[in-house]
Amino acid sequence: MDVDPAERGPLRELSTRTLDCVHCGLCLPVCPTYRESGREQSSPRGRVYLMRAFAEGRIPLGPGVAEEMYLCLGCRACETACPSGVRYGSMLEAMRTEVEKAGLRRGLAKRIETFALRALVPHPRRLRRAIDALAIVERLRLDRLSTRVLPGPLRELAALAPRVPPLRDRRPLPGFVRAQGTRRGRVALFVGCVMPELFGRVNHATARVLARNGFDVVVPPDQGCCGALHAHAGDAEFAQHLARRNAAAIGRAQVDALVVNSAGCGAALREAGEWLGEEGAALAVSVRDVCELLDAAGLRAPAAQGGAKPPLRVCYDDPCHLVHGQRVAEAPRRLLRRIPGVELVAHEDPTSCCGAAGIYALTHRAMASAVLERKMASLAAVDPDVVASGNPGCILQLRTGVARSGLRARVAHPIELLDEAYAAEEGLPSKRS
Repeated sequence: MDVDPAERGPLRELSTRTLDCVHCGLCLPVCPTYRESGREQSSPRGRVYLMRAFAEGRIPLGPGVAEEMYLCLGCRACETACPSGVRYGSMLEAMRTEVEKAGLRRGLAKRIETFALRALVPHPRRLRRAIDALAIVERLRLDRLSTRVLPGPLRELAALAPRVPPLRDRRPLPGFVRAQGTRRGRVALFVGCVMPELFGRVNHATARVLARNGFDVVVPPDQGCCGALHAHAGDAEFAQHLARRNAAAIGRAQVDALVVNSAGCGAALREAGEWLGEEGAALAVSVRDVCELLDAAGLRAPAAQGGAKPPLRVCYDDPCHLVHGQRVAEAPRRLLRRIPGVELVAHEDPTSCCGAAGIYALTHRAMASAVLERKMASLAAVDPDVVASGNPGCILQLRTGVARSGLRARVAHPIELLDEAYAAEEGLPSKRS
């Protein structure tokens, strides 16, 4: 595809940014697609070569280049490994925007993706109706039928559909939750788009844990989708629209911090300054992952319970967009160690991608499965009781892996474990997911 001269401005910027890469290759061992394929073009270094060649007009933007840009999981492990500080994630999103401008992704799958991201995910009522429909399918056991009668690819997609929680777990959060004990601050809770419908328990647990630790919790009513999925899909314009809406909503809340319990959302919100400039800067600097905030403030640890019980062996697996995208690694582990009865165990590959990567597990099933299989082998070696992760997509993907591998482990958010420990301290029934 030939590029109009008017479009050369963004491409010149992209070309300049590719020069930060010194081609050392330290990114190769941590790249999931390179580890699985062994192909140079499927590594960060190889993709940077392609970006630069296109931006300089030396190669056309064709289907092969487009496929390499979307084969990448966007895990950003290469950014952590890079000694030159290459901001690969934002370069990848810029390149995907060029792919979308060129119209290189077509067909039914692309139309479904566009409909879901534009007309469904950012609209809470529509999304809720869609989840309600999925719940009816489950209730009638049509999901089991579909896995038997659908053709191969559709059968695999149907098997990946998440289980819908009961309605009691999808109830809305109150607009305000008052701090318990000495007040330590006022925070806004970012509830996200999918979280209220599929992980409502995590949102409620987050509000309770924050209140238990002395924070007034505000839930701004006019917040919305963070735009991460749109940015990853090359829809920069709509991602910026969503970021602009959230910047206004959080600004009106007048809080000390915006607390996020989804790693993908947190990474996207922290990039609002890059997406919007000065307009998004205040939003970006206000973002704190819930584990990061509680660790920095000093956790009010749950009290130990009487009676001898075997320790709960918990293995923490780092969400890519928390450890690489936000550089938060130790805070969740420190919090888990403060929970009475928890023994934190480590597996050998905690910072590698699980293969979720937004909707990647739907669009690139074979690669996602291969990446997940490697992760599950590492987890199986330590055989934990619980696998903890701070991102909804990772939790769903890890639950799929647990079911496939036969590993007898629960997959939960670290905040759920904290919430359950506080409930046990107060003699309340556990709210386990």
